[in-house]
Amino acid sequence: MNDIYIINTHSHVNMLRETNIDEAVQNAIDNKIVTIVPSSTAEDIFETDKFIQKYNGVYGYVGVFPEEVKTFTDKTLSDMEEIIKHNPKIIGIGEVGLDYYWDKSFKELQKEVFIKQIEFANQMNLPLNIHSREAHLDTLEILKKYNKNSTAILHCFSGSLEFAKECIKEGIYIALGGVVTFKNAKKTKDVAKNIPLEYLLLETDDPYLAPAPFRGKENQPMYVKYVAEEIANLRGISTEEIAQISTENAKKVFKNIEF
Repeated sequence: MNDIYIINTHSHVNMLRETNIDEAVQNAIDNKIVTIVPSSTAEDIFETDKFIQKYNGVYGYVGVFPEEVKTFTDKTLSDMEEIIKHNPKIIGIGEVGLDYYWDKSFKELQKEVFIKQIEFANQMNLPLNIHSREAHLDTLEILKKYNKNSTAILHCFSGSLEFAKECIKEGIYIALGGVVTFKNAKKTKDVAKNIPLEYLLLETDDPYLAPAPFRGKENQPMYVKYVAEEIANLRGISTEEIAQISTENAKKVFKNIEF
C-alpha cells in the first residue's frame, strides 16, 4: 500500500491524551493517511481552525455536535462562515446530527440546530459529516426534507444493512471505523461486506473505538489501515483495493484535498 493514500474522514486527533499529537499526525503522514478533524462546539470551531493549519495532510470540519447544541447561537453560523472564507482546509460541516442515546430531553433543539446546519452546508456548498445515534429514522427524514445539495456522510455508521441501503438510495455515504474489527459487531460487518463499494468511506473516530489489535487503548489516525484491512478480509479482496476505492470516493466528496 506504499503508493496508496487513505483518507481518514473522521479523527479527533486533537483530543489525544495518551499519545503525543504531533507524533500521531506524523505517523499518519508517514503512512500516507490524510486526516479530517471535526468540531464539536460553538467554541472549538476556532480551535479546529487553528489546529489544522499547523499540519500538512490535516483538514477540518466546522459544526456543532448534537449533544452540544446548547452552545449554538445565530452567531455560530457567521463564525463558521468567516472560518470557511479564510481557511480552505475547512472542507465540510461536522460533526452535526442527532443523538438520542444519553439525553432525550432536548430532541427538538437537536433537530432545529441540525436543520440550520444542513441549510448552512447547502449555502456553503460543502458536505455534511453526520453523527446519528439511536436517531436513524429522524436523521434520514430530516436529510430527505432539508438537504438540497450537500453530500452527506453518516459517520461511524451503526445502523443495519437495510438502513444503509435506504441511505445509499439518497446518495448518502457510509463511513466505517474500528467497530468493524470487533468480533461481536455482526451488524457492522454485514454492512461492510455488502454495501456498494462506491459509497464506502473510512475513519477512526480516534481517540475512541480503537480497532481490534489495539482495543481498550487510545485510537489514532494511522489505525484506519486496520479498518481497511478488515473490510477487505470481509469482502475477499485486497486491502489496497479498499484503500484505493474509499480514497477515490472521498475525493469525490471533498474537492479541496491535496496529496
